[in-house]
Amino acid sequence: MPPFSQSGPLSIAFSHNNHKFDKPNHHSSTNVVTIDVGGQLFQTTKQTLTLAGSNTLFSNLFSSYDQIPFIDRDPDLFSILLSVLRTGNFPSKAKSFDIQDIISEAEFYGIDHLLVQSHSNPSQFDAFNLEKSTILPLSGRDSPSVIATTPYGSAHVAHGSKITSFDWSLRRKSTILTPFTAIDSLLSLSSNVVAAGATDFSGLQVINLDMGSVVQSLNWENMTRSSSTVQAIGSSPEFLFTSFESGRRNSNSIMVYDINDGFRVVSEIARNEIFGADLDSAIPSTKLSWVSSLNLLMASGSHSGASGVSGNIKFLDIRSGNIVWEIKEKSDCFSDITVSDTLSAVFKIGVNSGDVSYIDFRHIDSDNSWNCLGDTKKTIKGKKEGFGCKIESHGNQVFCSKEGELEVWSEVFMGGSKNGKDERVFRKNVLGRTKDLGGNRVTNLGFSGNKMFVTRKDQQSVEVWESSRKGF
Repeated sequence: MPPFSQSGPLSIAFSHNNHKFDKPNHHSSTNVVTIDVGGQLFQTTKQTLTLAGSNTLFSNLFSSYDQIPFIDRDPDLFSILLSVLRTGNFPSKAKSFDIQDIISEAEFYGIDHLLVQSHSNPSQFDAFNLEKSTILPLSGRDSPSVIATTPYGSAHVAHGSKITSFDWSLRRKSTILTPFTAIDSLLSLSSNVVAAGATDFSGLQVINLDMGSVVQSLNWENMTRSSSTVQAIGSSPEFLFTSFESGRRNSNSIMVYDINDGFRVVSEIARNEIFGADLDSAIPSTKLSWVSSLNLLMASGSHSGASGVSGNIKFLDIRSGNIVWEIKEKSDCFSDITVSDTLSAVFKIGVNSGDVSYIDFRHIDSDNSWNCLGDTKKTIKGKKEGFGCKIESHGNQVFCSKEGELEVWSEVFMGGSKNGKDERVFRKNVLGRTKDLGGNRVTNLGFSGNKMFVTRKDQQSVEVWESSRKGF
């Protein structure tokens, strides 16, 4: 209900967490609760207030008292928070307020955790309504090398030897220095802990961002006992995966650590000792993705040589260390690759053609040939249309960068079959308004909550893309 303009009678105040408010005017037999905030009356239900949690200012408003409780706070801000409790989402009128004022008010009532969830609710992510909403500047001259996101709208950005963290509101940021010259791999382990590695620095470093220091260093012991550089990082709910390569580049491996047991070594898989000209063994995994629907780890890597670009995509059973499936790339090797549990497929951008293609998990045993999402392009000899392009899956969509532009592919359910298999049809949309199109080449895509984060070559900033109707 909307707030009332009149004020109710007040009685002797009682305190909760050093905040004074008066005794409520309701009985245990009724479900309606009336609250006076800054002279305006609000009515809500006990169930709505229960959503705030037990350790909040609202938790003492359920007792039976004779008077209406009075809270000496801003009623307009309170109405926004009450809407968040009722619907789980920000009301449109919140755009008229500074987000920092809303955050401060939520902290006063003890419901800032709900504010995080509502402001960055993944259900608000609308791939077809994304537009560039905010530019987050970074200090220094280094462009972002890698970005790591957390579940509810916050992000960590590596640029040069620094990591800059933005909280869920994108208003608070902090920057720390690391022991790296440059960071090539970054993964969020929690809101304030990341795993970081580089191709020219030995060991995986676990960094506490609040402390600004390395709390643990994980290394791989290779045959030559040389340094072990990090090529890629991935994770599942239980395990941390790290792709290592020896400093002499004659061996590589993937280490599996237990996230919940102090990063205890669980196993070592996909170890390769390179002898002679065994090119396939020489390729370390440069991308690791956990495929929960298959309970397998996807590990991919590529190599550029005189004969062109070649690579491999392996699906590994981390318990046995066995390769369950392997896709070897010779012609039109991937420039980038992603897996989607939701779409049950692995997707790539061809380095030569720039085409977006997929292989269906459900048929990978019998057919591991790539299916192009759009019209196949004629490849011009010597020209690499897909070089530097990025691809990431999120929800029901696949997002790609082609130079400075962004596009999204979505599956259209058409029915029918082809060669005894369900036919899958995908359609492409270009993201953003006219003013958002173009720009420098995209170097990273990341997703968190209802946001997409984009970094570009030679830009000392991060773009935030949101659905237009949801942003502040």
